[in-house]
Amino acid sequence: MTETRPTDQPASHERPVVRLRPKAEARAIRHGFPWVYADELVMDRRTRALSPGALAVLEDDARRKLGLVTVNPGSKIAARMLDRDPGAVIDGHWLQARLARALALRARLFDAPFYRLVHAEADALPGIVIDRFGEAAVIQPNAAWAEAHLPLLTEALVAVTGCTVVVKNASGRARALEGLGEETVLLQGALDGPVKVAMNGATYLADLMGGQKTGLFYDQRDNHAFAARLVRGGRVLDVFSHVGGFALAALAGGAGQALAVDSSAPALALAEGGARETGLAARLTTRRGDAFSVMEALGGEGARFDLVVCDPPAFAPNRAALDAGLRAYERVARLAAPLVAPGGYLGLCSCSHAADLAAFRAASARGIGRAGRRAQLVHTGFAGPDHPQLPQLAESGYLKALFFRLDG
Repeated sequence: MTETRPTDQPASHERPVVRLRPKAEARAIRHGFPWVYADELVMDRRTRALSPGALAVLEDDARRKLGLVTVNPGSKIAARMLDRDPGAVIDGHWLQARLARALALRARLFDAPFYRLVHAEADALPGIVIDRFGEAAVIQPNAAWAEAHLPLLTEALVAVTGCTVVVKNASGRARALEGLGEETVLLQGALDGPVKVAMNGATYLADLMGGQKTGLFYDQRDNHAFAARLVRGGRVLDVFSHVGGFALAALAGGAGQALAVDSSAPALALAEGGARETGLAARLTTRRGDAFSVMEALGGEGARFDLVVCDPPAFAPNRAALDAGLRAYERVARLAAPLVAPGGYLGLCSCSHAADLAAFRAASARGIGRAGRRAQLVHTGFAGPDHPQLPQLAESGYLKALFFRLDG
């Protein structure tokens, strides 16, 4: 890496300045909160004229420097903290240092290079998610600055990890909120099909180009392992299964049979492929359809399972959707609980950061109660340690998994 400063990056004394409003909470920024919302920033003509992803020095209302931020005047999150040093140079060396720090944690946690490598703000790379699949990596540049620096980020990623394949997965609500478009493109190397990922004794197939998100949900790894302990020799129902996350782990852990339910035929095909790779094809069946409809139908058929796990998409992606989302989680619990055999287990998951643990737990308990079942809460799980949380940012700790034992 020979360059020290991108050609379009001015020296620190030449950078534009953005300023907090007098009533904005500068103390939160000083104590580690990484975002400045649009209504907290002075939106004068010069600030509004900044291009999305531009770098600027953030000052409080007394003109004291707080750090170097990236600005997007069109986003609700108008500024994201990049570096507490307002003179920091965001170049290849800076990116490599951040990536090396993230890699050091994962290398300590895992024996094989299959994990979330960068978890956005929690790894001091705001708006950037990178999942690693051996020699391949998938980048989600979910903020305007990440999009603008993508070539440099890709170069730094290859230098730090040695990955030979890099995919850009640019999709989802976060990019839309930043005013960014959607695309999935191969930035480097070649892929000849899904990538095999070994976890919890099973082999999963991750479609890096056409699958959901980056192709696999590493965040549930530890919850898959816990669920597998509950059902040795028993029957499993994995609802909203994607590529068979809970089903394959349970089968690898000794479950007798598993049924995976999802609305996506390609996802179920990958689940079946993973079962074949693991030598478990005879014990996995799949059922395509709307999860709520399938659970109602299974109830009508009198089906019972020793473990039922429901891992739906985010029903409450923001505060405005919270009430409707909690009703949806309650409905999931109400439909799933009757499918659990007496003494069996029900796992309910939420990836909605707007629904905190207490609210999600209450909605789940209401649903179980409305189904006429009594429950013990035996375990509460979260995302694995390759999805670290930034203590000052609640949104970085989004995943909750509740496991209940049901009587009667």
